[in-house]
Amino acid sequence: MTRASSVTPAGVRLDTRARGRLADVLVVLGCLAAALLIYRGLWQNLDSGYLTGSGQDQNMWEWFFAVTAKNVLTLSNPLHTDLQNHPLGVNLMANTAMLGVGIPLTPVTVLFGPTVTWALTLTGGLAGTAVAWYWLLSRHVVASRGAAAIGAALAGFAPPIISHANAHPNFVVLLLVPLLVHRLLLLARGERPVAGGVILGLLTAYQVLLGEEPLLIAALALTVFALAYALSRPAEIGPMVRPLGTGIGVGALVAGAVVAVPLWWQFAGPQSYTGIEHGFQGNDLAAFTGYATASLAGTDSSAVDLSLNRTEENAFFGWPLVLVLLGVTVALWRVAAARAVAVAMLVMAWLSMGVLLVVNGTATSIPGPWMLLVDAPLVSSVLESRLAMACAPLGGILLAMATDRVLRLPWLREWAYVARVSWFGALLVALVPIMPTELPTGERDPVPEFLASGRWADHVREGRSVAVVPLPDTGYADPLHWQVGQGLAFPLAEGYFVGPAEDGSGIYGAQRTMLSSTLDEVDETGLPVSVGRAERGQAVADLKQWRTDLVVLDAGHPDAEALRTTADGLIGIPGRLRGGMWIWDVRSLTSS
Repeated sequence: MTRASSVTPAGVRLDTRARGRLADVLVVLGCLAAALLIYRGLWQNLDSGYLTGSGQDQNMWEWFFAVTAKNVLTLSNPLHTDLQNHPLGVNLMANTAMLGVGIPLTPVTVLFGPTVTWALTLTGGLAGTAVAWYWLLSRHVVASRGAAAIGAALAGFAPPIISHANAHPNFVVLLLVPLLVHRLLLLARGERPVAGGVILGLLTAYQVLLGEEPLLIAALALTVFALAYALSRPAEIGPMVRPLGTGIGVGALVAGAVVAVPLWWQFAGPQSYTGIEHGFQGNDLAAFTGYATASLAGTDSSAVDLSLNRTEENAFFGWPLVLVLLGVTVALWRVAAARAVAVAMLVMAWLSMGVLLVVNGTATSIPGPWMLLVDAPLVSSVLESRLAMACAPLGGILLAMATDRVLRLPWLREWAYVARVSWFGALLVALVPIMPTELPTGERDPVPEFLASGRWADHVREGRSVAVVPLPDTGYADPLHWQVGQGLAFPLAEGYFVGPAEDGSGIYGAQRTMLSSTLDEVDETGLPVSVGRAERGQAVADLKQWRTDLVVLDAGHPDAEALRTTADGLIGIPGRLRGGMWIWDVRSLTSS
């Protein structure tokens, strides 16, 4: 009897640890399975699969990964390339190239191609972010693994995250954010401020190389949380100030030292720009209660009128979840940490609505707090509707805290049973409709045979560019895929990237010339443009500026005939049909 009583507590502890480890494994496997199901179509067709909701972004991101791998293999500058916008090039740090993924996954890109890197980044980002939030919640916020899993599911798979999962891996690979929060929590507790600050700085520096905009959004949310908590518990703040100040100061120095050169290159290097204007793109208030396209309750048109596009459905949480989160806010208002989280969630939602409140498409005269930040440095370049993405992890924390308290109610009380059934019923009603669905995947058009066969090499000299008709841009980035298929062996004129306008501000794509503008006009109208000697002379000057040897036009382009006729007039020589493309060998025109 004595032996049994002495062994039982250890046995219970061992059993509890085993159950905890099993729960951890199941959560990790569940997150990975969910991410794989979301990208099932892409994984099943890595040769020619294309996420249809990505617009032209999959082409762009695969190009970034391919260029990064080439820079690594050739020991070239990883912050710049002239393979687009030749010969001026592209400032990769001033674009969302995600060097923090592209560089370490160089072996994957080289061995299996950039599409595999794209799929791996998106899938691993979704699963890894949810797992990271689960780890933080289960180890530092709540006692129940189940409660942590519910919170992590919302933090990692909320509709705004899945919307960006179509095309924006920088808003999917967010697993460092909960690790940064963890470091700040340890500093607030006074644990090893200097060593903790070094780790904080290294994590921050790496997040800069993954995505600066998510880092800025997280910093805004954490600032609001800290202010709300400080106002709630001023007596607790005093002991936290010194370790937090030390850790954050050390972290800033470490991060600054690590990313000083990349940040200098981004803001002052070749092809840098001062900032980029998106116009006023705040969330419609009605979007918060609506359903995203890629959710169980969503449809192809459910978010069209309330969002910028399919990749920017930043606020579609559904009305049941909104009501549940508001209810949790009221119920946990006396809990300082929960109150601060709720305030941060509500403030970030309000900020995301932009300078004026819009309700169901109708603008009101009610100003929002974003009006105070719209001209602030760095912040002004953020698409304000994306600030609502912070509501996903903040809402997940609230759900975890509420679920943990419900699970700790006494099991043998009838009222507690009713409370548990009511709570989990409410969670089902709130979360099931916003569960993500598989992201649709289509087939890429085949690469024109003239390029795929390598016949282009007979017309392009070393260091000379290829100009595609119409010039590649945000709406037409297939040429980037063609270029990647040829091992990036030739540079492209103009392209799809972010670079400087004439006034130094940022624009999407290159500064347009007469030649590219004229071809754009034909592409938009479908009608050929008559040109004279002056236009022909300027077109040749543009080709010389791009150091172009070869001009090509996909014969399968919807407006191929109008574009060919116009290009004939602008270049001054007739195109020849070769391998599914109209080609103009302009070496004799551009060599002088």
